[in-house]
Amino acid sequence: MSLWEECAAVRMPRAVVITRLDHQRADFDEAVAVCQRVFGDNVLPLYLPVHGDDGAVAGLIGLLSRRLYDYSGGFPPKESEPDPEHVELIDTARNALIEGIIAESEDESLMDRYLGGEDIEMDILVDDLETAVARGSFHPVLAACGATGLGAAELLEVLTSAFPSPLEHELPPVTGVDGTPREPLTCDPDGPLVAEVVKTTIDPYVGRVSLVRVFSGTLRPDQPIHVSGHGLAERGHADHDVDERLGHLFSPLGATLRPVEHAVAGDVVAVTKLTSAETGDTISAKDAPLLVAPWDMPEPLLPVAVRAKTRSDEDAMAKGLAKLTAGDPTLRLDRNPETHQLVLWCMGEAHADVLLDRLREQGVELETVPVVVPLRETFAGRAAAKGRHVKQSGGHGQYAICDIEVEPLERGAGFDFQVKVVGGAVPSQFIPSVEKGVRTQMERGVAAGFPLVDFRVTLVDGKAHSVDSSDAAFQTAGALALREAAKATTVSLLEPVQAVTVTVPDEYVGAVMSDLSGRRGRVTGTESVGGERSVISAEVPEIELVRYAVDLRSLTAGTGRFTRRYVRHDPMPDHEARKAIEAANAST
Repeated sequence: MSLWEECAAVRMPRAVVITRLDHQRADFDEAVAVCQRVFGDNVLPLYLPVHGDDGAVAGLIGLLSRRLYDYSGGFPPKESEPDPEHVELIDTARNALIEGIIAESEDESLMDRYLGGEDIEMDILVDDLETAVARGSFHPVLAACGATGLGAAELLEVLTSAFPSPLEHELPPVTGVDGTPREPLTCDPDGPLVAEVVKTTIDPYVGRVSLVRVFSGTLRPDQPIHVSGHGLAERGHADHDVDERLGHLFSPLGATLRPVEHAVAGDVVAVTKLTSAETGDTISAKDAPLLVAPWDMPEPLLPVAVRAKTRSDEDAMAKGLAKLTAGDPTLRLDRNPETHQLVLWCMGEAHADVLLDRLREQGVELETVPVVVPLRETFAGRAAAKGRHVKQSGGHGQYAICDIEVEPLERGAGFDFQVKVVGGAVPSQFIPSVEKGVRTQMERGVAAGFPLVDFRVTLVDGKAHSVDSSDAAFQTAGALALREAAKATTVSLLEPVQAVTVTVPDEYVGAVMSDLSGRRGRVTGTESVGGERSVISAEVPEIELVRYAVDLRSLTAGTGRFTRRYVRHDPMPDHEARKAIEAANAST
C-alpha cells in the first residue's frame, strides 16, 4: 500500500494546508486537484487565494463568509467585500463546498432545502462541517504563506471551530510497559496519567525543554513520574524505562514560557529538565506506568557523512548530535564500524541542511565528506605464498616462515583456516599465531583497505627457530603471507546490493525504471497498486543509492518514495573496482 493510500485509508480529522503560495511556481488549483485524486472529491477549499497586480498572492476569499481578507498590507488582514470579478468564482466554488458539507450532514432535509434555493444558515454549515471533519470524511483545504502570515488567522479559526475538541478525539491505544493491553483512554483529568513527549528542544539558558501533550490525568509540578521509551536505539535513540520527578510546568507562547500550576487532559505543556525523556516517549504515573503506541516514523534514506574539523571540536560535535537525536525521531545516527565514518541519515536535503545549521549554531566546527560504502575484498582464484619474517640485528632476533595456500569460497561462506603441516615444521604453539596474523590482515584488506571475506587459508609448511621464533614473529609472517598471496592472484571487490522498492505515480514509471537501469540496477518487477500509482522492485548496488533520495524527488517532482534493504554482496565491475581502489589509495 502506498503512502497516499495509507493516508486515505485512515479516517481521522484532517485538513489540507497548501503552503508557500509566494513561490513563483505555486499552483493552488493543481494542488487541490492532486489531493482530490488521492483522498476523493470531499477535498474542497474553504478559502481561495487572490492575486495582486504583480501576480503575488495578496489575500484570501472566504467561501462561506463571502468576504475578502486583504494581506497586502501585512498581518492582520483587512476585511472587505470581494471585487465584482470574483463573484462568479466565489459562487461556483461555494456551491461545491456547501454541497460537500451538506452531503455529510445527518439532516437529510438540508439538501432538499439547499436545492430548493434556500440559503442555509452559517451556524448549521459550521456544525455540519465539524461533524464531517471529525468523521474523517471531509477534508477542508486552506491556503497559507509562512513568509507573509497569509492564512494564519484562517487556519487557527478552522482548527478551533471546525475540528473536534480533545473530548471528541479518539485517543491512542495504551499498554503496560510489559506490553499488556489496557483499557482505552478517555480525555479525563481524573483518569490515569498518560502524556506523550511530542517535541524536544535544547534551550541555551533553560536546557532541555520537552513539549508534552496530556491525553489523560493531570500533570503537576514536582510530581513523580515514569518515563517509557520505545527502543529507538537503531536510530541513535536510547531505550529507557526510568523514574523521574517533574520540574516546573509552562504554557509555551512562541519563545516565551509562562508558568502554570497544572496541566489537564487535552493540554499541551512545556516541561523543563526531563533528563531521559525523548520525542515519542510516554509519561505516566510512577506507580502505574503505561506506554502509548509508538509513532510510525518514516525511514530516513539520505546519508550525510560528517567529521569534526579539529580534535577539539569532536566533543562539541558529540554533544550537539546528542541534542539533535533527542529531539528528532526521524534522524538516525550511525557510526560505521568498517568505514569509521559518522553518518547522519536524514529525510532529505532540506532536513540535512537544517541539522547541519543547528550544529553550527551551537558552535560546532564540522565538515561534510563523501559517504564511503563498505565494500569487501575476496580472492578470485587459488594462490600459494610464503610469509618470511626474519630479522637478525644483534641480540634476540625474529624468525618465522610460513607457507600458505588460499582458495576462494562461495559467497557468504566467511573464512576457514586449515592446517596441513607435517613433521612439526611449524610448532603447534605458533599455529594459532599464524591464524591470528592472517585474520588481522583480513580486517585491513590486501588491495584497497576493505575486509577480506569468503576464502580458505591452508597452512602447509614453514620454519621456526628454537630461540628467535615467537608469537609476534609468526603473526607478522601470517600477515605477510596473505599479502603475498594477493600478489599471486586476482583480488575482486564485492559491493553491497540493496533490494529497492519504489512507489511512484504511473506517469513516472518509465523514467524511474530507466534511471534504475542507469544505476546498474536490475528491475525485478512492477505492480500497479491503484490510485494511478505503481510499485517498482529492483536490486541496485548501494554505491549508486547514496543520493537516490534526492534524485528520486527531483525525477518525480516530489511524488515518489522508496524503501531499501540489504540483500547480499556481489562482485563489482572491473572499471568500478579500479575507481574504488584508486579512491581508497588516494585517501590513505
